[in-house]
Amino acid sequence: MANTKAWIQAARLRTLPLSLSGIIVGTALAMMHGQFDVTIFVLALLTTVGFQVTSNFANDYGDGVKGTDNEDRIGPVRALQSGAISRANLKNGIIISIIISMALALVLIYKAFGLDNLLYILIFFVLGLLSIWAAIKYTMGSNPYGYKGMGDLFVFLFFGLLGVLGSMFLFTKSLHATAWLPAIAIGLLCVGVLNLNNLRDVVSDKKHGKYTLVVKMGFENGKQYHFALISIPLLCFLLFIYLENIHWSHSFFLLAFIPLLIHLRKVMVTQDPGLLDGELKKLALSTFLLAVLFIISVNIFL
Repeated sequence: MANTKAWIQAARLRTLPLSLSGIIVGTALAMMHGQFDVTIFVLALLTTVGFQVTSNFANDYGDGVKGTDNEDRIGPVRALQSGAISRANLKNGIIISIIISMALALVLIYKAFGLDNLLYILIFFVLGLLSIWAAIKYTMGSNPYGYKGMGDLFVFLFFGLLGVLGSMFLFTKSLHATAWLPAIAIGLLCVGVLNLNNLRDVVSDKKHGKYTLVVKMGFENGKQYHFALISIPLLCFLLFIYLENIHWSHSFFLLAFIPLLIHLRKVMVTQDPGLLDGELKKLALSTFLLAVLFIISVNIFL
């Protein structure tokens, strides 16, 4: 097996805070309705980390096998690309990660629903399987959806809607109309991270047949798309505050949009795709900050 450093590299730890943002926001929404369980919260976080690591392993494998990760690519060198992990070992790592993720998901489902709510158990089990499928098929296989410009849709569905609304449902066993607004906002911000990655890699992706939305629409249109991905979430949270009648003094989570808007200005004026690599961490951590401030402000509001 490859050394520990190589596996940590393949796990892409810097992506984990972003993946946790939806769980934190969904938990905050549940707390607004008087529902919280620390065990469910911890299990949801661990399960999400498991799915994200599986996705990162699979992405490393799929892009490495297809040659998309190469000397033209901007950003950190990938484990398979560099030879730090062999193809066989990385495939075994994906299998082990899937097993751990599904085991955590099953424990989470049991803790949330027991054995009495068979319909809920079935629904969330299927959602778990779909999460694994989405993680694997993004770049792996003969027909990966990430190479057809479908990655944005799946990130929005799984990181945004499922992450926020699904985690809320684990606590409340119900959904509320206004909860869709934070779910949409987090989903779009997560898509923003993917779009920023695609903006950075537009030249390499086009050269190797990875037709992301940015490759299809072009770099400049991709930046306009990015503007929408960052600005619409602000509107969603403003509308959420209005509909929930949250006092402005309890809305300090909006401060997270200051670095988000600074980031947006940087993207809009950048002409060289390679200069966007440093913005990835800023966008991901700003989204995580938004989630953390949101759950803190909810507790103060309560």
